[in-house]
Amino acid sequence: MSLHHISRLRELSATELDRLTAAIRELLITKVCAAGGHLGPNLGVVELTTALHRVFRSPHDRIVFDTGHQSYVHKILTGRADGFDTLRAAGGLAGYPQRAESEHDLVENSHASTALSYADGLAKAHQLRGESDRRVVAVIGDGALTGGLAWEALNNLGGSTRPVVVVLNDNGRSYDPTVGGLADHLTTLRANEPDPGSTLFQRIGLTYLGPVDGHDIPALEAAFRTAVELDRPVLVHCVTQKGRGYLPAETDAADHMHGIGVLDPATGTAKSGGAPSWTSLFGAEMADLGAEHPEVVALTAAMLRPVGLHRFAQRYPDRIFDVGIAEQHAVTSAAGLAMGGLHPVVCLYATFLNRAIDQVLMDVALHQLPVTFVLDRAGITGPDGPSHHGMWDLALLSQVPGMRVASPRDTTQLAALLREAVAVKTGPTALRFPKASAGQDIPARNRMDGLDILYRGEHQPLDVLLVSAGVLAGPALAAAELLAHHHIGVTVVDPRWLFPINPTLVHLAARHRLVVTVEDGLRTGGLGTALAQACADARVATPVHNLGLPAAFLDHGARGDILTACGLDAENIADTVRALFEHPAPLKGLLR
Repeated sequence: MSLHHISRLRELSATELDRLTAAIRELLITKVCAAGGHLGPNLGVVELTTALHRVFRSPHDRIVFDTGHQSYVHKILTGRADGFDTLRAAGGLAGYPQRAESEHDLVENSHASTALSYADGLAKAHQLRGESDRRVVAVIGDGALTGGLAWEALNNLGGSTRPVVVVLNDNGRSYDPTVGGLADHLTTLRANEPDPGSTLFQRIGLTYLGPVDGHDIPALEAAFRTAVELDRPVLVHCVTQKGRGYLPAETDAADHMHGIGVLDPATGTAKSGGAPSWTSLFGAEMADLGAEHPEVVALTAAMLRPVGLHRFAQRYPDRIFDVGIAEQHAVTSAAGLAMGGLHPVVCLYATFLNRAIDQVLMDVALHQLPVTFVLDRAGITGPDGPSHHGMWDLALLSQVPGMRVASPRDTTQLAALLREAVAVKTGPTALRFPKASAGQDIPARNRMDGLDILYRGEHQPLDVLLVSAGVLAGPALAAAELLAHHHIGVTVVDPRWLFPINPTLVHLAARHRLVVTVEDGLRTGGLGTALAQACADARVATPVHNLGLPAAFLDHGARGDILTACGLDAENIADTVRALFEHPAPLKGLLR
C-alpha cells in the first residue's frame, strides 16, 4: 500500500500491515531526524493509529488527538507523507494537526488535556443533529490525563450515554514519567487484569476495555470494534512503548526522544553543537541559586528537562515538585508553598501560563505572595507554531496587581534578575526568556535607577528613546547604529524590569522627542501600552509608538524570519523609527 492513501487500508493482509508499519517508522526516523520534531511519541503510536483508521472512517468519524504531537502517523495515513520534507518549515507541514492541511484534522490546539472536552461537545452536537451513524474518538496520553480539564470532561462523559471512544495511549510518561495517583493506578492496571467495576474509569461511568497491547493491530481493532458495538462512553486502555522501533529512542533515558533537533538518524546524535540555550543557562543558575537560598523550591508541569530543572532536581531532590500537566494546580500549590514560608519558582513555557491566569490573579497576587514564574519559550518560538508562541504573557501579566516582570537581555542579566526576583518578598515576580541560543553579553554604558542605558548617540540631540524588552536589545542597538547614519540621535534603554513601569523611564521619555518601544509580546497590552499610559498619567507629551507582535495566530517557521515579518529586526526597527521621526504629522493619530 502507498503511504499516501487510506482507501485500501482495510483491505491489507497481516503481512502487508507489517510492511506498512515498518515503512511508516522508516519515514518517521528519516524525516524527523532531518527536520527536528516529535519523534518518540509518533514511533509509539504507529500500530495504534493504523488500527484507528482501519476501524473508524475519518473524517465522517471524528478523531481528535490530544496535544497533537503524536499525529504524524495520522498525517502519513491521510495523504501527507510527501510533505514531511517540509515538516515544521515555513509554508510546510505543521508539527501538529492543522485544519487547513486536511479534512481529517479537526483540532489544532496543541495544549494538553483538551481532547475529551472537544469529544464531549462533538458527541452532543451529533446527538442534537440526529447524526447517529458518527462516532467520536479522543486519543489522549496518560501524561495529558494528569490535567484537570481531562477529568472535568471524563466526569461529564461518564454521566452520559453518548457514544464516545476514549483511547488512552499509556506509555507511562509525557516528557517525563507520569506522576501521581493516576500513574500508580495505571501501573496496577497494566500489571493485572482488572476486576469488573474496579477501575477508576468504571466508577465514574465509563466502560473499561483493556489493557490492550498498543502494538498489536488485531487486538486493537477488536477492542475498537467492541467499543463501537457498546454504543456508549468507553475507554480503551492501550499500552504502548514510546520510541518503539528505533534503538536510540528506546534507550534514551531522558524522554525517549520526545522532541528532537536535527539528528544523524544512523546514530541518534546531534549533528552539530552550537551556543548554549537560554534554558540550559537558566538551569545552571537555578541550581546555584538553590545553594544560596534554602527556602527556594521549584515546580514543573511534567517538563523537568525541557524547562532546565534537572540539575536542580539532582542537587535538591526534596525541593522539586513535578505536578503533571496541571498548570493551574502548579500555581495554586505554589501559593500554598509561599504561605508556608518558602519561595517557589514555577517553571513553565510562556504559552502554558495562559492556562493558569486566574490562579496567578486570585491565588497568588491577591495574597501578595512571593512566587516567581520563570517563563521559557517567551515570544516567538518558531517551528511549533501558533499554540506554542509565547505571545500573551506580557499583556496578561501587565494586568496583574503587584506583578513584577523582568526580561533579561543576556545571560549576565538572567543571573542577576533571577536573584532579584527571588529576593522579592512582597508579591509575585516573573522572568521570561526565549527558545533560542544565548548570544554575547550586552554591557550597559550606565545604570539609572535600575534602568540600563545601552547606547547614546555621541554629540547627537535627544531625538528618539528606543526602549527594548529583553533579547530585542540586540536588534534595537543595531537599529540605533543605522539611525546614526541619518543623524538621528538615539538613546537605547533596557528597563530590565518591564512592569511596573519605572518612573525614571517616564522621565527619560519626557526628555526625548519620540519614544519607540520594541517587545516580542503583543503590540497592544504590553510594555509599550503601559509606558504610553504612564506618560499620559504624568502629562508627558512625548508620543509613544510601540512595536511588537500582532494580535494574530502566527504560523510556524524560523524564529528569526517570523520576527522579521513582524518588523522586529534591526532594519525594520530603524525604518519605522526614521519614518515616525521624520514624518510625524500624518502618524500623529497613531502615536497617541
